[in-house]
Amino acid sequence: MFQLSATTTVLLLVGFYGLTYLLTRTIRKKKENVDGFMVSNNAVGFGISAASMTATWVWAASFYASASSGYTYGLSGPIHYGLWGALMILCIYPFGRRFREVAPKAHTLAEVMHARHGRSSQLILAFSNIVGSVISLTANFTAAGALVAVLTPFDFLHGVLAVAVGVLTYTLWSGFRASVLTDFAQLVALMLAAALIIPMIFFAAGGPSMLGDGLRSLTSEQADFFSLTAFLEQGGPYLAAVLAYAIGNQTIAQRLFAVRQDKIKATFVTATLGYGGTVIGLGMLGLLAVMVGIRPLDGDMNNIIPQMASEYLPAVMIGLLFIMVIGSLSSTADSDLAALSSLVMTDIYGRNVAGRNVNPATMLLWGRVTMVGATALGVMFAVSNFDILDLLVFVGGLWGALVFPVIVSMYWNRITNVAFTVAALVGTGFFLVARFELLALTGVVAVVLELAAAAGIAVVFGLMTFGFLGRNAGLGVAVASGLGFAPLVLGFLRDYPTLLGSLVAYGASAVTCVLISLRSTERFDFAVLGQRVTAFQHAGGRDTEQGDDPVTARQ
Repeated sequence: MFQLSATTTVLLLVGFYGLTYLLTRTIRKKKENVDGFMVSNNAVGFGISAASMTATWVWAASFYASASSGYTYGLSGPIHYGLWGALMILCIYPFGRRFREVAPKAHTLAEVMHARHGRSSQLILAFSNIVGSVISLTANFTAAGALVAVLTPFDFLHGVLAVAVGVLTYTLWSGFRASVLTDFAQLVALMLAAALIIPMIFFAAGGPSMLGDGLRSLTSEQADFFSLTAFLEQGGPYLAAVLAYAIGNQTIAQRLFAVRQDKIKATFVTATLGYGGTVIGLGMLGLLAVMVGIRPLDGDMNNIIPQMASEYLPAVMIGLLFIMVIGSLSSTADSDLAALSSLVMTDIYGRNVAGRNVNPATMLLWGRVTMVGATALGVMFAVSNFDILDLLVFVGGLWGALVFPVIVSMYWNRITNVAFTVAALVGTGFFLVARFELLALTGVVAVVLELAAAAGIAVVFGLMTFGFLGRNAGLGVAVASGLGFAPLVLGFLRDYPTLLGSLVAYGASAVTCVLISLRSTERFDFAVLGQRVTAFQHAGGRDTEQGDDPVTARQ
């Protein structure tokens, strides 16, 4: 397999991170504003926001997992990966507008939950956000190490350290503002590279003449665009995870609270199209690998894209691919660092440690120390081969259990802190039983879990419909989908514990939350959220709320 030389590798990495650092120097301030550090004073414009959202979600897993999906499931694999991932971005924006309407100066969703319910709800959501971001950071560092080990003479550790130090260097001072600015440049480079690399590999592999023989080499399932196996094992779990990942990932929430309020819809729709098109295109490289008979090196699916590049691209284009992947995982890694810093600054220091005595300088110190600590933790997990899969599965279940309480808390005034907390715990418990088969999935246990999964289907479709079409349509779709799917899942879904677990978390949490809330006599006044969730530090000079992106304005 072709490898870049050591000199070329060093020049590419130093050049990429050096230019990125110089770019962030143009927005650096001697006295950084804490709200600007976390959410750019809630005033980022459309172009920067849409590019940042897209770049953040086109991360290392998007490259490798989409190609793996194409290799494993054939024609429908990349569609299932890219389409549902794009839907994740799209489906959160209606609820995002509500979050911004009731708490326009928020920094994190957990902060809004603190104002709505109290500390336990806030800390449950903040904990899941923090763990999720550390896992994402570790995954990106791991992908960097694997890429460097395959395409260069350097080893895994060198790749991890190079990317960790590079990302931390340009993110540490300006935080989120540095992240969104560099995302724009990284996305432009990524899309240009993808537009060149994908067609070049296709034609180098044989072009249209290769398709006939290639399609005949596929199994019947791989050749079926509507493969049931691909949907149940890939598409279904991703569809179930749509709202969970949107709620549980602070990188989305941070951009939601940063973009100008009148640009939320345009930003999320554009990011949906950009992410879907890019990731589906990259996933087709996995399909091409099957057609031409490529076998993953050492049985590792993550090697498919580097192998295809090494086999069919000239040296210059391999260097371009190297920078494209480094740029994509760097854009997500810097977003994770910015997300982690805002969570610690807001939900640990700002709302729990300092209380009403917030010191902006101390708050910034907490954020920057968090970035350094998170980077060290990510490197440690990556190089120690720490198995993050079980932890990721657990956090995914917690995210699913939080979807209904978080979203509905912004609309229904009867949900209490007790209802929120108990629902999250019950939903997570049901998830663990189903996903890890802690009890045999037979008899009464299986029936109860499958009925909870039917309720979960109702929650997913009902909330999506509610977001776009309103309460009555959402309730109607929820009832219809729950009743319609119940007889279909009974006796069937127990054979697919991954999908069962995801749906059970939604259903058990929602039923618990509703039952407890119906007994409540409390009525919450949403008007107080805007009074409780405020900026930590007022920006000097002009008011940026109605202006454009303070990043590009060099405020």
